[in-house]
Amino acid sequence: MTTLLVANDGGHLMQLHTLRPRLGVGDDVVWVTPRTPQTESLLAGERVHWAQPCPPRDTRALARNAMACRTLFTDHDVSLVVSTGAALALAVLPQARLRGIETVYIESATRLDAPSLSGRALSMVPGITTFSQSSALARGHWQFLASPWELYETAPTIDRPIRSMVVSLGTQDGYGFRRLLDRLVPLVPADAEVMWQTGGTDTTGLGIEGRVRVPSEEMAAAIRAADVVVAHAGTGIALMALENGKCPILVPRRAMHGEHVDDHQLTIALELALRDLCVSRDADSLKARDLVTAASRTVTKVTDPPPLHISGVRIPRQRSRNALGAGAVAAEL
Repeated sequence: MTTLLVANDGGHLMQLHTLRPRLGVGDDVVWVTPRTPQTESLLAGERVHWAQPCPPRDTRALARNAMACRTLFTDHDVSLVVSTGAALALAVLPQARLRGIETVYIESATRLDAPSLSGRALSMVPGITTFSQSSALARGHWQFLASPWELYETAPTIDRPIRSMVVSLGTQDGYGFRRLLDRLVPLVPADAEVMWQTGGTDTTGLGIEGRVRVPSEEMAAAIRAADVVVAHAGTGIALMALENGKCPILVPRRAMHGEHVDDHQLTIALELALRDLCVSRDADSLKARDLVTAASRTVTKVTDPPPLHISGVRIPRQRSRNALGAGAVAAEL
């Protein structure tokens, strides 16, 4: 019996990949995600159905993926579908429920007190079990599963010079983060070696060699070897930094500067800063001393985290909203 693990690339996939060992889904797994250098590297050796890119609020991409993913249910004996979002979940999960397949949606850790648009739509589909990764979202349709951040803790080490850095701005199309680069580039020590993963951000005139995307295996290796990681406040890069023993500097993109659709990265950075798992700074206030502060901390992870029980769980529904939810998702498809 096959489990489908469905996630958009980036932070959504990184969260599901990190959760997978705790979900008890077994070895008969097919991943469903777009093909990128990150996903090819992270899922090397796994069975993967390569979906088409599925950007937020792109109804045409959603419909194309819904059609293309229909073959999953004829090619495999699917017994469980699990997703951490986002739009790709809307293309696959309702189809699973129409076939009577057990279906689980785990809201992204970026959503601390309110679900995403995809989460709101899927929570109203009869039979889809919905979990949050934030206790503040444990209400109504949502049951708290676990926080991804509870597995890590930081401790101080001695100050050391900054000889190598990883800078990651993510890969979201259409949203640059030049404001961070303008502030950071002058702060980098002259002799430091830096991997610049800049996505779609314009690097003209900065004197750096930016890379749009970096394969996950290469990125993880660079983080392990680096003295400090500076990144936008995305869950994917935050998890990767912590997984590889680094306390990152997280700089949230801000909607008022056109750097993202909303300010959820501000919430992520605050959450991790309160847990002492990052150094959080606004792009305009970043200082050279912050690089030294982050480099002087190390991260450890719980070695044997408890399993998470998602199969067979049923959360009470509000009948009046179910019908609305089914209609809303049908309209999306």
